[in-house]
Amino acid sequence: MSRKRKGRPLSGWILLDKPEGMTSTQAVGKVRWLTQAAKAGHGGTLDPLATGLLPIALGEATKTVPYVMDGSKIYRFTARWGEATSTDDREGPVVAQSDTRPDEAAIRALLPGFMGEIMQRPPAYSALKLDGARAYDLARAGETVELAPRQVRIDRFDLVDCPDRDSAIFEVACGKGTYIRALARDMGEKLGCFAHVTSLRRLRVGGFDISQAFSLDSLTELCQNGAAQEYLLPIETALDDIPALVVTGPQAERFRHGQSLRVSRAGLPDAQDGELVVKADGKAIGLALLVDDELRPVRVFNPDLPITPMSRSEVP
Repeated sequence: MSRKRKGRPLSGWILLDKPEGMTSTQAVGKVRWLTQAAKAGHGGTLDPLATGLLPIALGEATKTVPYVMDGSKIYRFTARWGEATSTDDREGPVVAQSDTRPDEAAIRALLPGFMGEIMQRPPAYSALKLDGARAYDLARAGETVELAPRQVRIDRFDLVDCPDRDSAIFEVACGKGTYIRALARDMGEKLGCFAHVTSLRRLRVGGFDISQAFSLDSLTELCQNGAAQEYLLPIETALDDIPALVVTGPQAERFRHGQSLRVSRAGLPDAQDGELVVKADGKAIGLALLVDDELRPVRVFNPDLPITPMSRSEVP
């Protein structure tokens, strides 16, 4: 007999403004504790040094995590010139130094070379695996870590400010798998001065924006008051860029049981085969693949139970 998962059957997205010093896993655990959700996951790792938008999926929303992780991201970061570190950020020891400092013109001239599809070598201190082990575990053990370059996409790379000769602030819009620490490192190498990241903040993930996010303090207060409508976004919020199809009655029930449906092309977006969000009674009930006139379930979302307020004794 399988063990019943403990916790409330909450489903939806919570957007957390992650504080510095907390890992993404710790943040998910804290939010799950606050909400008492039975299941939780996140839509893209942030380093402990980083702050900003961490989308956290509860319950059935965890089935849409890959769609969020594949979305584009926007970051704002500060690069410190003149020093390279082992981790490519300020948490690691300095391993190389230079008295050279780039001027604003040199920085601006460099940025177009980082646009589009580029090859990037991930930092040695990363969660990528090498021969079955995490790269950061090997690096911490003193081993030399050489990760193969891989292709990433940079959609926008702006110089925001040069507050002093030792640092510059940038904003970058990028695709999945881009390491901001590696961008700073590579800029420093090309400018002949070394560089590392001193601050990093994520502003956007897919369709989610930092303006929608809650701090841990705010979230704690909302959970204590049982104001679920204030912090929980619907599952389909993560799927806004996917066309939707509405089904009713017996069709919805069949779909919920994982059965394919025959549908009419009338009213379908562009009448094209592909992935669709399936809705019933105003809520997403799953994702499906439309092939010819057949709607094939890909992910089915199960209905949630009503959300009830937590007592003060249940909230940390």
